[in-house]
Amino acid sequence: MNLRTIRAELQQFLPLAIPLAAAQVAQAAVGFVDTVMMGRLGPEPLAAGGLASALFQFILATASGVVMAVSPLVAEAQGAGKDYKIAAIARQGLWLSVLLGLPVMLIISQLTRLMPVLGQSATTIALAKNYWDAVLWGVVPGLGFAMLRGYVAALEQARIILPLVLFGTLVNGLGNYLLGYGQLGFPRLELTGLGLSSALGLWVMFLGLLAYTVWQPKLRRYPFWQDWRRLQPSICRQILQLGWAIAVTVAVEFGLFTIITILMGVIGVEALAAHQTVSQTIILIFMVPLGCSFAVTVRVGWWLGRQDGLGARRAGLVGVGAIALWMLLLAIPLALFPRAIVGIYVDLNNPVNAGLLNLALPMLRVASLALVLDGVQRVAMGALHGLQDTRIPLLLSLLAFWMVGVGSSALLGFQLGWGSTGLWIGQSLGVAIAGGLFLQRFLKLTQNRTFKQRLQPQPLATHP
Repeated sequence: MNLRTIRAELQQFLPLAIPLAAAQVAQAAVGFVDTVMMGRLGPEPLAAGGLASALFQFILATASGVVMAVSPLVAEAQGAGKDYKIAAIARQGLWLSVLLGLPVMLIISQLTRLMPVLGQSATTIALAKNYWDAVLWGVVPGLGFAMLRGYVAALEQARIILPLVLFGTLVNGLGNYLLGYGQLGFPRLELTGLGLSSALGLWVMFLGLLAYTVWQPKLRRYPFWQDWRRLQPSICRQILQLGWAIAVTVAVEFGLFTIITILMGVIGVEALAAHQTVSQTIILIFMVPLGCSFAVTVRVGWWLGRQDGLGARRAGLVGVGAIALWMLLLAIPLALFPRAIVGIYVDLNNPVNAGLLNLALPMLRVASLALVLDGVQRVAMGALHGLQDTRIPLLLSLLAFWMVGVGSSALLGFQLGWGSTGLWIGQSLGVAIAGGLFLQRFLKLTQNRTFKQRLQPQPLATHP
């Protein structure tokens, strides 16, 4: 690589990454706004609502991993000049969004049966159920939006995503105000209202993006909505073959953070509430590398379609380097002003929140140190997805996130008595190991002398 080729890749990467990252931040603002409003309802709604929201997002993100396989498949088809395959891939991706959504809704409706086994209090379970019963109606549009987001990104038409997400976030925030707090004559539904508002926001974003794919001239070249009743099992299998491993990898990654949230609830309601203020802040920041990872998947997938290992390596490393620098810049204020950040969520002048503050500050300092590593592992994983390399990264995820992350969290948090701070340190160790393993795997697979032999992609279905 030289400066000229790096600059050329940046010119392709940034116009795709910036709107995707901004859209992810805006979408995460839904959870941020929900958390702030939960905090104003009291410590118990904050703890229960934070747990309920975390589990919902975990399940939705896992299921979305399946339909996210549409993005690298479309990017590869376009890079190889096989445009006739694109509409068929998107059509089956939309079918999978619906077919997956129904059982996922059933799972969410039964989560309360699991909570006593996980050591959660009766109050936390009752409040969480109110949120789940409402938000589960956003599962199908959430999956559909994830599929269409990857589809339009692969076709380099991602600019629409940000305004759509901003509008959906506005709808959610207004719904929170009206239904959560019972304003302007609406009933005060508290967590139920927040869940309904989140589901409504997901419907707005999905329908808006679906309408855009029908209306936008460059996307109308691929009319996947025509003959929409037609199921093509061969293409569904290709999406599933790639998507199941992505989904399980996402589950392993997000599962680490979800398990830490559950373990915080075992420590106590105050620790869980403190953890929620920290994790929601980190989630908001993490949306930037998450959005950039989608862009890296597209860029690496495009080079895969052209069978260019050097181009794929350059695309991945440019993305990793850019996000490492960005996360370093964000870590500085996080480490310097932790008290002000916790004050966004709770009233620091209220003595009731003194214990929460004392627990949150050391967690936030640990989190600031892990930001760069978290960004690197996410973008490196996206680069591997662009190569359609999913099974080995899945095994590496299990090793890093669960064996190292969960294992060291339990050891530090409970066996050594470090409590909530120990849980965060263990979680960060898992993230650090994952970043190193993913990056090493990507560099190995993009060596020019072995690229074509190792990464011959599976052929897609023939012309539909």
